[in-house]
Amino acid sequence: MAAFTLAQAKNLSQDKLTNYVIDEFRKSPLLDAMVFDDTVKPQGGNTMTYVYNRLKTMATAEGRALNTEYKPQQADTEQVSVNLKVFGGSFQIDRVIANYEKQVLDLVKFQLEQKTTAVRTLFQDWFINGDSAKDTTAFDGMAKALKGSSTEVTLDASSLLQLDSAANVKANWQSFLYELRQVEKLLDGEPGVIAVNNDLFAVFQSVADFSTQFQQTKTELGTHIVKYGNATIMKMGDKPGTSTPIIETDATAGTTDMYLFRIGLDAVHGVTPEGTKEPKIFLPDMTRPGAVKTGEVEMVAAMALKATRSAAVLHGIQVAPAQKVGA
Repeated sequence: MAAFTLAQAKNLSQDKLTNYVIDEFRKSPLLDAMVFDDTVKPQGGNTMTYVYNRLKTMATAEGRALNTEYKPQQADTEQVSVNLKVFGGSFQIDRVIANYEKQVLDLVKFQLEQKTTAVRTLFQDWFINGDSAKDTTAFDGMAKALKGSSTEVTLDASSLLQLDSAANVKANWQSFLYELRQVEKLLDGEPGVIAVNNDLFAVFQSVADFSTQFQQTKTELGTHIVKYGNATIMKMGDKPGTSTPIIETDATAGTTDMYLFRIGLDAVHGVTPEGTKEPKIFLPDMTRPGAVKTGEVEMVAAMALKATRSAAVLHGIQVAPAQKVGA
């Protein structure tokens, strides 16, 4: 099987516009870091279903006395099927505007950029919140995969982390990092990604003022990156076309969630049909009849969680003041 990143896909492409679209997708730190596997079947051809074994219980080892046998124990897996989903969007533009208004704005490029932004944001939304039982067009995401698992952690009222003001961040930042490490230790390896919303990202930036464990840098595309150890703290942003956060902050409790995961073909990764193909773009064809032309951006993908312990979620981080009942 082939595995690729968007950066590698760009190197394989000779088309300038395709490279431009890939760079737009890579402005998402999640998509830029993501590794994609393909769905090529051993007997040849592609399929829209990716089947794999998810590791639930790891193998153990032990010592034994002479003339005794080992106690049999097997690693426990479950077969999981991921159905790839088609998602994207289209835009329309009049051929006259496209041909004669470029001195003001290249409208085709502008619409392509905006549609690409929406598509990559939808991938991020489904990556966290996707649930094919609620929306048949969506692939299943992290929240559904971790529901009820040993790496889903919820802070109770007695250990609620109050980080909803500058004073509380100063008082509780060490407790916050302690709870973060308690979740990290549940994983089967060091996480490469900590996915958060804007509220929690701002908290991390404030905590970085007190801790020496953080680094701040920029990608080659100019995206601002904050790292805790080797983990990149990623803002997941808003759902496409809205101001609703992908990872929400509860309006009443003021609490939010934090997702930690390791990217790799043995952990969390993306899936595409061919593995070495970039997201597709379909430009308006100005040579065809018809006054109004259509362009499209499309991706066929899903998310796979190979090992339950390669990802975790922490619920109940208070990043906004709780609202009083009846207020």
